[in-house]
Amino acid sequence: MKKTLTIFTPTYNRAYCLGQCYDSLVRQDNQDFLWLIIDDGSSDNTKEVVNHWIEENKIAIHYHYQENTGMHGGHNKAYDLIETELNVCIDSDDFMPDDAVDKVLTFWQKAEKGNNIAGVIGLDSYKNGEIIGKKFPNHLVSETLENIYNIHHIYGDKKIVYRTEIVNKYPRYPIFEGERFVPLGTLYLLIDKDYELLCLNEVLCIVEYMEDGSSRNIIKQYRRHPKGFRYARMLTMKKSNFFKVRLKSTVHYISHSIFLKDWNMLFRSPKPILTFLCFPIGVFLYFYVVFKTRDMKN
Repeated sequence: MKKTLTIFTPTYNRAYCLGQCYDSLVRQDNQDFLWLIIDDGSSDNTKEVVNHWIEENKIAIHYHYQENTGMHGGHNKAYDLIETELNVCIDSDDFMPDDAVDKVLTFWQKAEKGNNIAGVIGLDSYKNGEIIGKKFPNHLVSETLENIYNIHHIYGDKKIVYRTEIVNKYPRYPIFEGERFVPLGTLYLLIDKDYELLCLNEVLCIVEYMEDGSSRNIIKQYRRHPKGFRYARMLTMKKSNFFKVRLKSTVHYISHSIFLKDWNMLFRSPKPILTFLCFPIGVFLYFYVVFKTRDMKN
């Protein structure tokens, strides 16, 4: 039977915590999903652990191994492989409430879906049940991700379930030699320009921010992967509808360019006048990042 939803999990040396995601998927009330695991070059026993779960045959699992390209490379491969109508990423250190799949699929089946709808956006919570950020107001039926954060001020991490055919209309994340990080929001911003998301006030993902995760190490990622970050800043400078967002991205663009020793940053910039005006702040940010990462090992 063909599944409706693909739950994909990019993972790198996370065999020690991947089990809680697996257990949560085994407990799902609705089993109309495939779990796609993208092993991004793990050197631990991830493959053996996953093969054991496949042999158990409790849920449908597809395992794919690739050389390490970073989280965004894992997303690229997942989008290449997904064949279901819907897809959602659940990170290797996160898991789903027992009724999450059923809530997504029931909501999607009953919703009025125009041609402008890219999918569903739901809530994240901590293990203690506390919602991360704010819920959606009851009157908000659908909205773009940018407007959710910048007009409605609904802050905090959210979980997006995309229609696969919509995701596949847009280019994959770029892979930069020597780097393994591109902010995932670049794809979301591109989709935002053409589509909205249906708002679902239900917890779809339970989040745990691990010590070795990207969220806790973002400033180190910032210094290690300036090409990936600068790509994201330039795209945001071009595409964002909000001046404050473009302004912030411009400051970061300057900082990333200094890390890259690109002194033609003014001529490369999508917003050269704004870049010129923000240059002193960008320089300050560069030195701040250098100071905060002064003890960082390569």
